[in-house]
Amino acid sequence: MATGRTHRPATRSRGIPEATVARLPLYLRALTGLSERSVPTVSSEELAAAAGVNSAKLRKDFSYLGSYGTRGVGYDVEYLVYQISRELGLTQDWPVVIVGIGNLGAALANYGGFASRGFRVAALIDADPAMAGKPVAGIPVQHTDELEKIIDDNGVSIGVIATPAGAAQQVCERLVAAGVTSILNFAPTVLSVPDGVDVRKVDLSIELQILAFHEQRKAGEEAAAAAADGAIPTAAARKGSAGKGPDGDVPAVMPA
Repeated sequence: MATGRTHRPATRSRGIPEATVARLPLYLRALTGLSERSVPTVSSEELAAAAGVNSAKLRKDFSYLGSYGTRGVGYDVEYLVYQISRELGLTQDWPVVIVGIGNLGAALANYGGFASRGFRVAALIDADPAMAGKPVAGIPVQHTDELEKIIDDNGVSIGVIATPAGAAQQVCERLVAAGVTSILNFAPTVLSVPDGVDVRKVDLSIELQILAFHEQRKAGEEAAAAAADGAIPTAAARKGSAGKGPDGDVPAVMPA
């Protein structure tokens, strides 16, 4: 079976924009759902709605793949699943190592979606000697002393970092030195990597803070609308205005 070390996706060589690449998994998820329901074809409008984008953007994205659909019929679901999977490199085996088997690392190891999407968890690695040999998701945890050998033996090019922030950069450097060229980082820190190494960061606290911003804005809009109508603000609106002092809003971050 092919491995990630010897086969790379062709998206960059074909000039597909990064924004389009970022949307391809959304289309694939929606298409996979349609395929599981045995839906043979789908219109651009239906697929765009399922993926959460507008149909014009979807048609533009698919034009980079050379897929234009058929007027009055739409897109062939099974062919698009294959086409997008091939473009993303998911028609081959991608061995992945997860470093840091705490609560988050263990949850990632137990995630069943990896295998169905072309990823194989080749190894689980942790610095705690007490973890060595313990099975997580049916895979025995190995010590970080074995990291370089594990990467070489399995032809790993994708690493997942789920360590504490303080250990992440050192782990990253060892992964890169061993030949890993793509990293998914769950540690709450920014990693420094050389050219040619791709990093995707997943920071749950940042995502929650963005949601908090939108909740605060909605509460403020609701309070303003209620004031304009002379109505009594709802609990959410009162919450949104709770930080007001005699001189207006209290800054979210006070100056040092």
